[in-house]
This record gives sequence, structure tokens and C-alpha cells, in this order.
Amino acid sequence: MASRTTATQPAMESTATKALAPTATKALATEDVFAQFDRIYDSIARRAFEIFAGDGYGLGHDLEHWRKAESELLHPVHMNVTESDEAVSVTAEVPGFEANDLEIKLEPTRLTVSGKRETKAEQKKGKTTYQEHCTNEILRIVELPAAVDASKAQAKLKNGVLEMQLPKGKPAKTTRIEVKAG
Repeated sequence: MASRTTATQPAMESTATKALAPTATKALATEDVFAQFDRIYDSIARRAFEIFAGDGYGLGHDLEHWRKAESELLHPVHMNVTESDEAVSVTAEVPGFEANDLEIKLEPTRLTVSGKRETKAEQKKGKTTYQEHCTNEILRIVELPAAVDASKAQAKLKNGVLEMQLPKGKPAKTTRIEVKAG
């Protein structure tokens, strides 16, 4: 059995380049990706401005502020994509995310993994209340090395590792896959 492994790029480069790559997909699916990308871009821009303001409105640090905002809001999804004669296997690290926090969209040659989770903590000491609110969001779009049959795809999440088996097949329509806790 022949096997080929494809290493993927860090999340930020992949998101920016893959989301804008021209493909022959349905307009609705493309609009969903662009709407999500716009929402994330706006969040990063707001946070970068907050960092800029906190820095005393000092000029010349735009890129530094932008990258810091990106690193605070987006967390990289490290993936391993392996192709065999029968299927494409994808393993993704998503620590801290539950199955219901993740959304997977599968097209014949493209996989989109996104997720969002929020944590809130509150402590009261005397008259003082400490509150923390944290949002973790991931978005990763990967071009697959071969067309897969989305109707037969399976995904399983266990101990922060998302494993997907994507059987090869003739191109089909875009499908969402349910993630099962395991």
C-alpha cells in the first residue's frame, strides 16, 4: 500500500492563503468561510487597537500589535495529513475543545476545522470581585491531497486530538461531519 504524508503550514499562513484561493465550490459555502474570516479579522483589528491604545498610541509598532492580537485570539491547529490508497487521514490537535465546540466542513478537496469556546471565572474576596473571561477560537482550512467521499467521513475527538478518516471517492457535495466524544 502506497502512503504519502503531507506536512501543513502554521494556522495563520494557511488560513490567509487557503481561504482566498479560488476553487470551484458552491457560493454559499464560500460566503460562509469569508463571513467567518471577516468576523475574525474584525476581532483581531479591535484587539490590535486596544494594544495600540495601551501602548500609549505610540507609532511604528503596527505589525507587532497585530501579531500579538492574532496570537491572543487565534490558536494554531497543528495537523498531520496522510494519504493512502483508500483514504485520507487527518489528525488535528485541539486541546481544551469538546466535540460540541468544533465544527467541521468537508468538501471533496478541502477540509475546514473551526471551533470556539469561552471560559469564565469569578472570585469574590470581601468587597472585591475578580472576573476573567477568555475566548479561544480556532480556524484552519486545508486543501486535501485527493478527492474524498464526504458522506462516508468519520471524526472522533479524544484527549484533545481530533482524528478524521476521509475515504477517497468521487467528488460529492459539501457536508458537515458530526464530532463524537470518545
